[in-house]
Amino acid sequence: MAVILVTSRSFSDGDLDLVERAAAAGHRIMRGPAHHALDDLRPLLHGSDAWIAGTGPVTAEHLAAAPRLKIIARYGVGYESVDLVAAAARGIPVTNTPGANANAVADHAVGLMLAALRTIPDGDRRVRAGDWSVRRGRELGAATVGIVGFGRIGQGVAARLRGFGARMLASDPYVPAEAIREAGAEPATLDDLFREADLITLHAPGGQRLVDAARAALLRRGTVLVNTARPDLIDEHAVAAALHEGVIAGYAADTLDGDTAGGASPLLAPGLADRVIVTPHLAAQTTQAVDNMGRMSLDDVIAVLRGDAPAHPVTR
Repeated sequence: MAVILVTSRSFSDGDLDLVERAAAAGHRIMRGPAHHALDDLRPLLHGSDAWIAGTGPVTAEHLAAAPRLKIIARYGVGYESVDLVAAAARGIPVTNTPGANANAVADHAVGLMLAALRTIPDGDRRVRAGDWSVRRGRELGAATVGIVGFGRIGQGVAARLRGFGARMLASDPYVPAEAIREAGAEPATLDDLFREADLITLHAPGGQRLVDAARAALLRRGTVLVNTARPDLIDEHAVAAALHEGVIAGYAADTLDGDTAGGASPLLAPGLADRVIVTPHLAAQTTQAVDNMGRMSLDDVIAVLRGDAPAHPVTR
């Protein structure tokens, strides 16, 4: 019986019983902490044959503590937290779950757009305080929406926005212009998109800075910015400054720099509470997405443990 270490909090927390699915394949699930602290994981890694890893770091030190490890299956799409070089050096394949949460994140992005354009959270807070005054919003269908990153999630957002009738611009260096047009959007350079859009939604990979003071200076006054991707895509201080100045009318995000340690973020300043919406990294947290991520990661683990190639390998 192989031991599968799982360090994702939501694994098998949907409609599918993935623990039973693993047992039916002859394997045992062992839970570990999501923070991936090496001192806590070391005794668990030592006896693990496979690792379904959450968002915490997977370093060379982790791998050195796991002499039996045959696969690292990232529970989710991003794999920047995994030391791919160290894994390759040990002959350990790394997988992820592409597309598993695309619908969930696309839904959430559109929800944040509507919440920001219509100041829904602020309206709820004011009513609870006895203030029934009205803040006039804007319609999503009347906006020019710039989609930065046109992969599965970006295209899912475009599909949803077609129903609203919004004009769409899309910027992605890896997607052909014709594919963008076929999806109902207009190809644009990143700078042109920032100049023309009324609302910008970020769906690009992390490890790059897309919104800094220089790019914020390109925005038309009153732009709304949505980020359901990665916190490092924006300079939080530059975005906060643009909010204070009224250049950005609203910022809605599913992540902050440092996430739960983000209490010191300038975006959480009390004076911006009516213009900033932040959700606790829950865009991918739907029952369907949880089932998809769990099933895909476990299927790859089971395949490797029986000697087959995984369906979703990560390549450098």
